[in-house]
Amino acid sequence: MKNILLSTLLSSLLLSNALYAKSEIKSVNAVSKAAVAKGTQDALANQQKLIQEAIESLNFTHKALVALNNNKSADAQKNIEKALGKLEVILTAKNAPKLLPIDSKVNMVEYVGDKHSIENSLITVSDLLKHHKVQEARLLLNTLQSEIDLTVVSLPLITYPDALKLAAKYLHENKVEKAKSVLELALSTFDTTTTVIPLPLLKATDLINVSASLSKSGKKEEALKYLKAAEDQLDVAQALGYVSKSSTTYKALHSAIKDVRKEIKGKNRAEKLFEKLKKSLEDFKSKIFSQKSA
Repeated sequence: MKNILLSTLLSSLLLSNALYAKSEIKSVNAVSKAAVAKGTQDALANQQKLIQEAIESLNFTHKALVALNNNKSADAQKNIEKALGKLEVILTAKNAPKLLPIDSKVNMVEYVGDKHSIENSLITVSDLLKHHKVQEARLLLNTLQSEIDLTVVSLPLITYPDALKLAAKYLHENKVEKAKSVLELALSTFDTTTTVIPLPLLKATDLINVSASLSKSGKKEEALKYLKAAEDQLDVAQALGYVSKSSTTYKALHSAIKDVRKEIKGKNRAEKLFEKLKKSLEDFKSKIFSQKSA
């Protein structure tokens, strides 16, 4: 099946931030765990909303097919019109998706090691492959991921409305069997997309937010600790091979963190530098490109 990136959903999830705008400051591990939980919850919430819209539209189409099977062409025509009306509402909405989700699955796997453990695993994989131990290498490679996977099954809005219009045309011409065939095809044509959201980048974002809050409060040592943890998460993301189409690079993000660290240790005028760092990371995340075929 054709795979298309659900950019609007991905952006809405990856661009969510400020989990720790509250005065309460938690440990580095607590921040990381909360970032993972929040990312998963957002994924489920966004999917549920889209799925509900899709179900309402598909319900009328299904009723139309049932009506045709019961020789009730007039009822079928009315249901097709309702289905088209529902689609019009969706299609005219701002940032309307090209795919209409009808089912989804969220899967999360977290890598708990650091950059060095990843590098050691890759050395082992290379050695296994040299000795033609492909299956052992594959099993080890499968552990080198830390991500939320959003798998969405959707109807293509580019062709689905046209199919309904064609079915309505056939009914108008009293070509019932052709109308049935078109509706059956429309209800069985799906696209499956799996979008990968790297957990280390979600963690890095929240750790930087906490560091900024601590720095603003004059708690320099604590701020530096969270900044170092964010840097470690960027190292993990890079070592695991998560890449972005953004002009921002891992090197640029590390350079920005270095500038922030220097300012915290000095006059502590790091607020503007933190904002610059956050914007760079958001741009990097919003254009993250890591996708699996389902």
